[in-house]
Amino acid sequence: MLDLTSKRICVTGGGGFLGSFVVERLQARGCRDIFVPRRRDYDLTTSDGVARLIAAARPEVLFHLAAVVGGIGANKDNPGLFFYENAIMGIQLIEAARRAGVEKTIVAGTICSYPKFAPVPFREEDLWNGYPEETNAPYGIAKKAMLVQCQSYREQYGMDAIFLMPVNLYGPRDNFDLHTSHVIPALIRKCLEAQSAGQPEIRVWGDGSPTREFLYVEDAAEGLITGAERYSGAEPINLGSGSEISIRDLVELIARLCGFTGGIVWETDKPNGQPRRRLDVSRAERLMGWRAATGFEPGLRQTIEWYRRHAAL
Repeated sequence: MLDLTSKRICVTGGGGFLGSFVVERLQARGCRDIFVPRRRDYDLTTSDGVARLIAAARPEVLFHLAAVVGGIGANKDNPGLFFYENAIMGIQLIEAARRAGVEKTIVAGTICSYPKFAPVPFREEDLWNGYPEETNAPYGIAKKAMLVQCQSYREQYGMDAIFLMPVNLYGPRDNFDLHTSHVIPALIRKCLEAQSAGQPEIRVWGDGSPTREFLYVEDAAEGLITGAERYSGAEPINLGSGSEISIRDLVELIARLCGFTGGIVWETDKPNGQPRRRLDVSRAERLMGWRAATGFEPGLRQTIEWYRRHAAL
């Protein structure tokens, strides 16, 4: 087991949604030497930004969590941006970490890399058996390229780089912007704003039939750190709750927890995204001893209360 407390640790994306919880969890473990780069100081899409980061942080352990992400709308509007920036950040950073002799590199992948019609539950062995869902494909393939890089660098150079794939995340501090957010924060905001304004209905993309799996952000942070401590293998590992819910049921649940009693209008001309998502999470438990700890409804309640406080609703 790797003792992180004495290590110099760098967390790219450490000021973001997932990264901020990773930093807090590392601090709770007793880690004190944690470097969190900001994009205004270190643009990781440039070779200069990556080189200056490695020189400043001198990491022994590197968590690469920085990413350009968004919901279906943002993915449809920015396929080139999402592919290029995610790919170039990861490829340059992993190479720089190799050259610098970083002891352990943890790369956060995405379940958007799975084939559109992967058998449910998604098993890591099925990752290459088809093309990802079209709206997510540029982002998912950019991330999957980093898996190949980690595996090939392990084979050729002996680099200890692991690739962990969190499912859709939710929780406090999420992005609640209606255009760029994922489904849970978008629904929470719509329900609370409609309730506050006395609006009779909310509008939701798609027909409600797809299913999704969600992981509370603090569980994901714990999974990434547990992987850093306990796992040093070449194979990717899913991080998820292992359960799924339809978007229709999700909307009804969030509306109830928010106290919104109005109507729901389904915009069936909008894309649904991938038909189903649920992960096989047995590898994480078997190889890392990790499993999700937060129930879905308690996690949603905490997320809703956080947004109420910070949105002054």
